[in-house]
Amino acid sequence: MVVCSKFATVLASGTGTFVEIPSDYGYVVFAGIASGILLAWQSIQVGKMRRRFGIHYPIMYSPETTGNGQLFNCYQRAHQNTLENYPLVLMLLFTGGLQYPIPAALGGAVWIAGRVAYSKGYYTGDPTKRMRGSFGYLGLAILFGSSSMFGAKLLGWL
Repeated sequence: MVVCSKFATVLASGTGTFVEIPSDYGYVVFAGIASGILLAWQSIQVGKMRRRFGIHYPIMYSPETTGNGQLFNCYQRAHQNTLENYPLVLMLLFTGGLQYPIPAALGGAVWIAGRVAYSKGYYTGDPTKRMRGSFGYLGLAILFGSSSMFGAKLLGWL
């Protein structure tokens, strides 16, 4: 139920505990939307490479380990690696953002920027250049921190 224009309040089932969702949580929602745009962009890049190199579904990776096959695999791996980490990132973003919406949204934005840099580096065909996006781990650390602090506060540890 909405109690005022600044907060939405949600009753936790049977516990009598309230969680207030600050209006700044909107930034968290937009960080989540931006992360979906990131995945769509990566998917489009993989699709372009599939067409360019004639790698048809259901083949996930090119069996060629040099030339065009390696380049395609770099595109595919950048997308796949992001998908492998995505559930954790979203969970941390949306839970940490309940208590710390601005830091969580900023952490999400840094993670997204890191994934773009990671992808662009990988897209060169030289897998070592993916490390250009390693700063994205700072965003992930912020998400871990905000979510951990929220959990600790819910349990009364802080």
